[in-house]
Amino acid sequence: MPATIRLQREPFDAAAETAALTRGRTDMGAVVAFTGICRGAEDGAPIAALTLEHYPGMAEAEIARHVEEAQSRWALLGVTVIHRFGRIAPGEPIVLVLAASSHRHDAFAAAEFLMDYLKARAPFWKQVEVAGATSWVEAKQSDDGAVERWREPAPGRRDAAE
Repeated sequence: MPATIRLQREPFDAAAETAALTRGRTDMGAVVAFTGICRGAEDGAPIAALTLEHYPGMAEAEIARHVEEAQSRWALLGVTVIHRFGRIAPGEPIVLVLAASSHRHDAFAAAEFLMDYLKARAPFWKQVEVAGATSWVEAKQSDDGAVERWREPAPGRRDAAE
C-alpha cells in the first residue's frame, strides 16, 4: 500500500495531493481528507502566527509508525500525511491526512486515528504568537483522551477487496 509522509515548510495543495494518491486507481471507493488550518484566534485573542518545530528524522519515523499501525487496523489502499513546520500564518494549512480504502468506514476511521495520534504524540512543538508575545502550547488532556480510545483493536477489519 502506498504511503507518503512529508514534513515541509511550504504550503501544500490538498486537491493535488488527493489527485496524486488516486491517479490511475479504480479500486478506491473512498478517500477521506482532513486538512488542519491555522486559526486566527485562540481563546478570543488574535493569533499572528504559529511556529511549529520538530525533531527531524524522529518525527518522520513516529508518523510512519502510526501509518503502519493504521494499515494493520484497517484495509487501506493509500495514505498521505503531510505536516508543515516553521512559521504558519492564520488561514494557512498545517497538516493533511488522506486515507484511501475500498470502503468509507476504513478510510474515516484511519484518518481520525492518524489525526488523533499526530495531535497528541507526534514530536512537534507549537509556539503561538499573540499580540507580539510568544508562548509554547501545552499538551491538552482532551488530545490524550482521544488517543486512549484507540487502545482497543479495530472492530472487524475488512479486507480491501470486499
